Amino acid sequence: MADLDTLQQVLGVTFRDLSLLTHALVHRSYLNENPDFPLTSNERLEFLGDSLLGFVIAEKLYQEFPDLSEGEMTKLRAALVRQSTLAHMAKSLRLGDYLYLGRGEEATSGRTKPSTLARAFEAVVGAVLMDQGSDGAKQFVLNLFQDEIHSAIEEKLAGDYKSRLQELVQARHRVPPFYRTIKEEGPDHAKEFTVEVIVTGSIIGVGRGRSKRMAEMEAARMALEGFSPDSQ
Repeated sequence: MADLDTLQQVLGVTFRDLSLLTHALVHRSYLNENPDFPLTSNERLEFLGDSLLGFVIAEKLYQEFPDLSEGEMTKLRAALVRQSTLAHMAKSLRLGDYLYLGRGEEATSGRTKPSTLARAFEAVVGAVLMDQGSDGAKQFVLNLFQDEIHSAIEEKLAGDYKSRLQELVQARHRVPPFYRTIKEEGPDHAKEFTVEVIVTGSIIGVGRGRSKRMAEMEAARMALEGFSPDSQ
């Protein structure tokens, strides 16, 4: 079992009651084989964490993105708190290294199982809530999800611009727009991509961004600005 001091450093939280963090890491399979263990499984903390995550993400979307509709916020929240997102977050924190698992669960790759990791992450959020209070837990969640929230917003915007452009182009030319990456600059950790969007052999927009998706979004946006109602 890895050192919880290290995990606290990774989480950026110093627990007043370290047993809460331990509790968040106890899988039910461990108790089946260790019935005298002094803690119950992490499922109740998981419930707390799940509830808090949904609220904090919803509030952030409501406050930061006033142009989003109720339906759009619902979809984004669902994407941010789905199992794959939470499992990815848990992997980045290496939560699997710290789990209390039964031998059977351990033998079936329990430490890397997405469902187990996602639930453990929710339980850790619940433990932070119980130990640090609502303000501390809210800040903990926002610190972890900052990049995920903005990536989700960027992905939505990219989809909106590209979908709108495709509808316009196909209505007039009966062919979809084509995106072509023409340049990649910078080191791996800070690349910038340049993308052209092309229709019937003509470049109608150029965009730059930190990812190909963002460059395509910008190219689509630029193309839409030049797409006057009477253009052919």
